[in-house]
Amino acid sequence: MSKSRNLVGSSTYQHIKRDIIFGDLKPGNKLKLDGLRQRYAASMSTLRETLSRLASEGFVEAKDQRGFFVTPVSSEDLVEIANLRVLLECHALRLSVKNGDTDWEGNLVAAHHKLHLMEQKLLAGDDSHREDWKRYDWEFHLALIAACGSRNLLSLHSVLYDKYLRYQMLVLTYRGAAAVEEHRQMFEQALARDVEGSSKTLRQHIERGLEHTLAAF
Repeated sequence: MSKSRNLVGSSTYQHIKRDIIFGDLKPGNKLKLDGLRQRYAASMSTLRETLSRLASEGFVEAKDQRGFFVTPVSSEDLVEIANLRVLLECHALRLSVKNGDTDWEGNLVAAHHKLHLMEQKLLAGDDSHREDWKRYDWEFHLALIAACGSRNLLSLHSVLYDKYLRYQMLVLTYRGAAAVEEHRQMFEQALARDVEGSSKTLRQHIERGLEHTLAAF
């Protein structure tokens, strides 16, 4: 496969995955190849490869003789995703806090700063930058666990985080000051190399976010 085709395939994958996560492609909707070809300016072969990849990650369902569909959502699925995220992310955080070096600390400081500035806008009532908000949220959580030393763990966590994010975007609610405080605590505990404290706060952060999302689901 040529480099240009690789780039096109990657771009198509990112665009479709983004539209699933942010709800532009609704849960349960059939993904018709002709419509996708026009929408994403991609070839049929690229679309089939992309949808097969998304199916392997759980964002798309491939049904025999019926084609591809956006994976449906349910409260049971959300609970399972959140529980798996607790297991993976708390484990990764513990490893990262133990192993992180000066570069890890610097990246964490920068990630928290960007997230905090966006959170101040949200607290002030400006919710017009939801994609930036979730990008900074992702970058902060990734910075926390980046020094875990396991590419496989980071890869699995990335998929789970995106699945969790899809549910958050469906309900479009913000927990406000409580989430901001939890982020601050995790940040300070991680820098202080408080393995137990940071892991406990992260677990609470995910579980409270789950409760909040379920209440609005």
